[in-house]
Amino acid sequence: MVSFNCFKFFRGVRSICAPVTTVVGFSLMLLYVFILYQPTRGPGIKQKMGWQSYEVINLSGHPTPAKPSPSEGDLSTEPSTLPSGVDWWNVTQPDDDKIDYSSLPLDIWSPTLPHDTGLSEIALSRCLVDPELAGDLCAPATTTEQDAIKGKWVRVPRNLNLEGGYLSRSLNLYYRRTRRQDINLIIDLKIYSKDESPPTSEDGWHKVSTSLHEGIRGLPPLYLWYRTGKQMIDMTVPDEKSQIITELDVLFGEDVPWYGFEKVERPTIAEQGKIQATWITYRRGVKLAPKAPPLHFNRDGKFKILQVADLHFSVSQGTCRDTILNPCEHSDNLTTTLISHVIDQEKPDLIVFTGDQLNGQGTSWDPKSVLAKFSRAAEQKRVPWAAVFGNHDEEDGMAKEQQMTLMKSLPYNLVERGPKDIHGVGNYVLKVYSPDASKTHTLTLYFLDSGSYAKGFLDFFGFFTPTEFDYIRQSQIDWFLQESASIKQIERPFRPDDGKDLGDVWARQDQITPMTRKLAKPNALMFFHMPLPESYAKPDVNPLTGKLLDVGISGLEPPGHAKNSDGFFDKGVLMASESVHAANGNVHEVKVIGNGHCHVTENCRRVQGVWLCFGGGGSYSGYGKIGFDRRFRIYDISDYGETIKTYKRTEHDEVIDHMVLAGNGAPPLS
Repeated sequence: MVSFNCFKFFRGVRSICAPVTTVVGFSLMLLYVFILYQPTRGPGIKQKMGWQSYEVINLSGHPTPAKPSPSEGDLSTEPSTLPSGVDWWNVTQPDDDKIDYSSLPLDIWSPTLPHDTGLSEIALSRCLVDPELAGDLCAPATTTEQDAIKGKWVRVPRNLNLEGGYLSRSLNLYYRRTRRQDINLIIDLKIYSKDESPPTSEDGWHKVSTSLHEGIRGLPPLYLWYRTGKQMIDMTVPDEKSQIITELDVLFGEDVPWYGFEKVERPTIAEQGKIQATWITYRRGVKLAPKAPPLHFNRDGKFKILQVADLHFSVSQGTCRDTILNPCEHSDNLTTTLISHVIDQEKPDLIVFTGDQLNGQGTSWDPKSVLAKFSRAAEQKRVPWAAVFGNHDEEDGMAKEQQMTLMKSLPYNLVERGPKDIHGVGNYVLKVYSPDASKTHTLTLYFLDSGSYAKGFLDFFGFFTPTEFDYIRQSQIDWFLQESASIKQIERPFRPDDGKDLGDVWARQDQITPMTRKLAKPNALMFFHMPLPESYAKPDVNPLTGKLLDVGISGLEPPGHAKNSDGFFDKGVLMASESVHAANGNVHEVKVIGNGHCHVTENCRRVQGVWLCFGGGGSYSGYGKIGFDRRFRIYDISDYGETIKTYKRTEHDEVIDHMVLAGNGAPPLS
């Protein structure tokens, strides 16, 4: 009886397991075939060695396309020797702008790559699931022959229906890119309604069959048209080659597109209330962003830094906060205009953005569209700029790594990613050099990532809920001390060459503040977003006056420092001396730390010989306080780095709180 019951039991199990196993196995097979399986005919495809991927196809008797010339404003030159009367900082290395255009990948969307390769075809595809998961399932139809002739389909990973509602699904642009010489290339884009079409007098127009409003209820059909021009083989005039469209992108909001791109005349979705406009953008030819020259003092031994703190820009044109300014609309653009005015007044040599360029908090949901505009004032005025990240910059989805890659493709930037083996993104050093032929390093600028939010106990449940601010970690302390130790000492105060090469200006002794000469590292300033706990510590006392060394407005808001700390001030800043010689009194290398984060705090406080200064909010898009003017901090450095002064300029052009932080006239160390 027992054996019979066991037999019935196992037969029942088999009757259940067999169909379940079949269904599961079939499902796994479908998953593999349609999602996971990527057919390959050998390592050549993986290494992208196919002719269409990388090689230029040139028909006999016709030259290959000439290398595009740099865009206007590029500072590059290629002299064999330094011409007479040319300053060293206006000459770049010969290889700086040489690009192997034939090595750029054709089947990857990357709007920062300076492609000179034209597009051959454009399509639209609507996908019911995220294209990142669906892979090629949502790509337009193609054949191996078409891929070989016109190029493979490349998806622009920007959802044109993002502002069309939750049920509109994904709508993506696709294009083909080819280096063949016998394919007609795209030279123009237009958007027309259902009943419109391009002028009949112009040929070569092609209509993309899928509507730009596909999947959006309540909006009439709207169609993208593209015009093909000559084949590359027939383009003999440089102007013709410069008209080739080489990249597509999408912009959200009514502000400027990415550098080098233009908007197609009509938005695919118009701005309405909280819905932001959606634009297709394109680039013609190669647009190389102009580079910043090396940082240097002028011939009078001066160098000026403008600190811009807490822009809080959004995808929209911004909403004014806490101001009596009336009218006050489109606060992002109004802030850019204010920064442009301050640049005209101060004429800085460097602009430092000290974090929270992005507002976060759900308003900078497309960080690329925001990054396209935050440094516009510096770009328009051709001023070099650097930046660090704040706690809001990473809130809306784009990692700092990606943001850094984008920022490095903007004009006049000096940002660096920094080492990957230490905490944060954007830990780097910039050096300012003397203007004479010696190019002596006479000022150091440190930039650090003070982080966003430290993990709190709610992360235990698998959800990230900010509970505390982040802070500078031990790996960054070690990195800073290593960088500081690598800086060579110079004879200070610095005197430039004797003037044989640059005239009698160097012979003027009134350029240098008289003081005892010494061998020491150059003075240094440091910038990061989040203030240290020491920014709120008891200030030093001026031994000459007995007054506390704390100048400016504070106390209008709670302290903004992190609760935790790895001791950066004590274990890092105070440990970096400007000289190894005991006779110099263990003077700190870093004279000033500049922070943002606290918009209505703008004081400078000296603690244990180091000045800790806030920038004060300069943006109409960030929070403020009625009666507290927007303002910007300026660091006016003279005597080739020996003297550091600071003051603030308000939105009403008031210049307040002049202070000498280091050098002749500074409060002596106690």
